[in-house]
Amino acid sequence: MTRDTIEVRYTKWGGISHWHFAMELLGEDEHGWWLFGRTGMTLQRGAEPEIRQPRDFALLVPAEGCWTACFNVEGELDIYADVTTRPVVRDSQVTAVDLDLDVVRFWDGRVAVLDEDEFAEHQVELGYPAEVIDQARVTCDWLVAAVSARHEPFGQASAPWLARAQRSA
Repeated sequence: MTRDTIEVRYTKWGGISHWHFAMELLGEDEHGWWLFGRTGMTLQRGAEPEIRQPRDFALLVPAEGCWTACFNVEGELDIYADVTTRPVVRDSQVTAVDLDLDVVRFWDGRVAVLDEDEFAEHQVELGYPAEVIDQARVTCDWLVAAVSARHEPFGQASAPWLARAQRSA
């Protein structure tokens, strides 16, 4: 397994610092780039104090689309997908602008959209262009449908990546 470190940096619109953390590159497949976050890794939102990740997870940076998705090993949520601008993978870094909307799937199969209020507020406060708003809504609707139906990569695609990463721990 490759142990390359990839820096993941999310901002809010206008370059406002948001979540940033380092992950292990697992590899690439038809869905995109798979990264691994180990229990205990540090994450930081903007200049806030660092926090420790409570569980292992995989992050998929898709080959196509304006989103990223975390696939959790345990905890309350099975999947946590962020609606973003098109993620950019360059050298040892992934960057994307977080556009507030999140699509989550609980372990019992329920799917929900989070932070619609924040998305509405930021359209005004941060000045999202109309095309960014439209793309975010289209992406959110697509994610809800794909995550609900367990269409890949939201079915079993993450399982072999997580298993391989955990075996190498």
